[in-house]
Amino acid sequence: MIHRKPCYVFILACALLLSGARASEEQTPNATMDGLERQLELHHHSDLLERMALPDSTLAAFTTDGCSGGLSIGWEYLANEIEDIRNYHGTRPPWEDCCIAHDRLYHVGAAIDASAEESFVARKQADLALLSCVVETGKTRQEELTVKYDVSDETVETLYAAIAGLMYRAVRLGGIPCSGLPWRWGYGWPECG
Repeated sequence: MIHRKPCYVFILACALLLSGARASEEQTPNATMDGLERQLELHHHSDLLERMALPDSTLAAFTTDGCSGGLSIGWEYLANEIEDIRNYHGTRPPWEDCCIAHDRLYHVGAAIDASAEESFVARKQADLALLSCVVETGKTRQEELTVKYDVSDETVETLYAAIAGLMYRAVRLGGIPCSGLPWRWGYGWPECG
């Protein structure tokens, strides 16, 4: 009988290849990207803060979809279809708690009296916290995964850094305030304009 590693390793390896990541330290933004992001989104932060300050604006009750963009739903589907994922990793992504903590920050957004710059920085910090949390999840699972899949500690670290990097890039792109997306920064407030 041929022993095949579950497709989880294949999925994670694809994520690694697509992200081009090597280590979590490489996932932090550089000054050029930070400046570009700031230039592109500061006016969105201003619009959100203006909307939040209107007398009819109220913060809705907290909601979460776990990991946005279909990640939790997709994981659940794969876990129902692939026994190894379900048995060894559960029906929800192992890093879903990181996503929910991130959603709590995104739901509220910045303080009502914040400046657009402060809102931008708060969002960036929330996204970096998500990245760090996913990497830490990999570290807590490292021993279990190295034994289960007969891979090195470095392989697990690299794969989780890749996952974290992809998630970071996705939230930086898809989480801009006033985008109309359900997972935008400040999604608990009424949509802008």
